Amino acid sequence: MPDPASSPETPRHPGPLAGLKVVEIASLGPGPFSAMLFSDMGADIVRVDRAEAVDYAGPADPLSIPPEGIPLYRGRRSLAVDLKHPDGVAAVMRLVAQADVLLEGYRPGVMEKLGLGPQPCLAANPRLIYGRVSGYGQDGPLANSPGHDINYIALSGVLAMIGPDPDGPPVIPLSLAGDFGGAGMALTVGVLCALYERERSGQGQVVDCSMVESASYIATLFYGMLHTGHHLPRRGSNMVDGGAHFYNVYPTSDGQWVAVAAVLPKFYANFLKALGLDNQTLPGQLDAAQWPAMKARITEIFRAQPLAYWNERLLNADQCYSPVIGPLQASSQPQARARESFVNVAGVTQPAPAPKLSRTPGWVKGPGQAPGMQSRALLADWGFAADEIQRLHDAGAVRSSRNAH
Repeated sequence: MPDPASSPETPRHPGPLAGLKVVEIASLGPGPFSAMLFSDMGADIVRVDRAEAVDYAGPADPLSIPPEGIPLYRGRRSLAVDLKHPDGVAAVMRLVAQADVLLEGYRPGVMEKLGLGPQPCLAANPRLIYGRVSGYGQDGPLANSPGHDINYIALSGVLAMIGPDPDGPPVIPLSLAGDFGGAGMALTVGVLCALYERERSGQGQVVDCSMVESASYIATLFYGMLHTGHHLPRRGSNMVDGGAHFYNVYPTSDGQWVAVAAVLPKFYANFLKALGLDNQTLPGQLDAAQWPAMKARITEIFRAQPLAYWNERLLNADQCYSPVIGPLQASSQPQARARESFVNVAGVTQPAPAPKLSRTPGWVKGPGQAPGMQSRALLADWGFAADEIQRLHDAGAVRSSRNAH
């Protein structure tokens, strides 16, 4: 059985996006996630970091985590640029003129003030796909308001739907619904759609990705169910929000948790039988008025035995059942090992690229790099002469890390 923590093998193929050139203006959340997806699938990414971030050793800032060892920043090289220096902006514009895609995640207007907005970039490269992601989008009354994931999913209506307690606060779903599953994926899909359209028109365009809209978009099913009366606006009262006893999590006697999703009648009957319950003497599965009592009853049953007992009884027994695995244990469970769902990159076990392509699979090129680690080599690869590179360094427009190689 393959070891999920082994280093990635030499790829059989450079990836489905090999040859695609992307300039990533360093940002937080969905922008780096989208760049990681492009890199994992073979694109050549230039990450433009702030010049002042090179060899920074100041107070810890939870929002300025160095890219080394952080999987989100894997697979691309770093160029450290002073974007307030005209020569730095000019250097980035030379990269943009050669690129297929630009990704940026600033508030509206910031890139324009730097001289790197869509107008000059598309003038320099009419085939450029200019991908931009922000909290509220590029226009509207909140466009320039600050925020983070929780603010955006709150305004989208999504946060209000998450949580098992109708009288308690909404449950914060990490930063998955806005940053990554929402905007990060939407930005990537939008850029890929624009690239596909460019094959017909020969023209680039701007992809305007809003985190609020992206979070709403991934909840389309539930908006529809609300309007048809199949999902109640009161959280914790529905089938998949913790209201139903057959779609829930339960504690075991040894302090672990199990997840149950016995939605279909066949699996519900199997589930009840495994718990020693007689379906004929119980309320109907969809009798929501009885869900709280059923949850209490099933909770006591699961609490009577340890996790190992329930795994032996329910796992691989045609049941929609899973033990709740901690993130540090996920890579060692048999399904992940069989599919090599995790890889080890520079000592950090992390998710492998997904989905898996049969002929041109993605692969992790390497760990994230400190700002400025490849400034000189990267500029040379993109056509800058040695004397130009030196002048940019002498002027302070570009910087290299003291550990650059």
